[in-house]
Amino acid sequence: MKKIKLILILVVIFSVNKIVNSNVIEIKAKVNNEIITNIDIDNEKKYLIFLNPKLIELDNNRIEKISKDSLITEIIKKNELKKFYDFNKNQNIIDNLEKKILKNKNLDNKSAFIEKLKLNNLDYKIIRNKLKVEALWNQFIFKNYINNIKINREELKKRILDQYNNRNKIYEYNLSEIVFKENLNTSMEEELNNIKKNINDIGFENTANIYSIANTSKNGGLIGWVNELQLSKIINNEVKRLDINQVSKPIKIQGGYILIKLNNKKEFIQKFNLDEQLKRLINEETNRQLNNFSIIFYKKIKKNIEINEY
Repeated sequence: MKKIKLILILVVIFSVNKIVNSNVIEIKAKVNNEIITNIDIDNEKKYLIFLNPKLIELDNNRIEKISKDSLITEIIKKNELKKFYDFNKNQNIIDNLEKKILKNKNLDNKSAFIEKLKLNNLDYKIIRNKLKVEALWNQFIFKNYINNIKINREELKKRILDQYNNRNKIYEYNLSEIVFKENLNTSMEEELNNIKKNINDIGFENTANIYSIANTSKNGGLIGWVNELQLSKIINNEVKRLDINQVSKPIKIQGGYILIKLNNKKEFIQKFNLDEQLKRLINEETNRQLNNFSIIFYKKIKKNIEINEY
């Protein structure tokens, strides 16, 4: 009888210790005086895997590093934005980003989105706060750099007409991207070899999470469906040579290089509308230039931030 009691006591102690240890909170990083814990990283993992399910294919250490870097970026951006915005306001600004996620996830409405988040152990309010940082950052960059955007409407119009007139068929492409710059510590060739190796080992989407400096990186580099008339001539020439699931060679763009993956394609059957195509192309070009300004500004403020990782 005494032996049975002793065994039961040991089982209880072991179980309690296991529960306590599984909930130990550890500091994994500090951004100035703001801490990032293992719990924060676990929650960020869930969010990033929700956006890019292929991330689960990576080993845990790699996912943890991506998640930690994502949180560091978010904290730096949020602290900068607090100088200019009241985070208790600006609720509607999130709606467009939320709609984009709904579209990418083939969800019909907000209720379906909330239910999907619950299934992934994610809190809708927390996700809304993350989207608010992203949306306000985009607004901040737009307000501060829109006057620096250089768009040649006539040149873009000519590009669209030239492409349209020289085609028997027009296609829409579902694309993903990895945008990268030359690393100060490695040559462009070495950086590209690292990226190619990762694409072969862990896939394009996971490599985008690690290497891409574009806003699409969290979504595994997904751009989505793009009419070929919206693409620059050099990118369109590369894309039309690709088979589905094939990746382009590196293409030089302003501020760096881009790798394009062709996910799918279909014939464009809607009636051609020059004004509409021009509007879309201007929007694409504006976003591309704003993304460059965003990267430059973020790197500038990051230099003055004390970051410690453990």
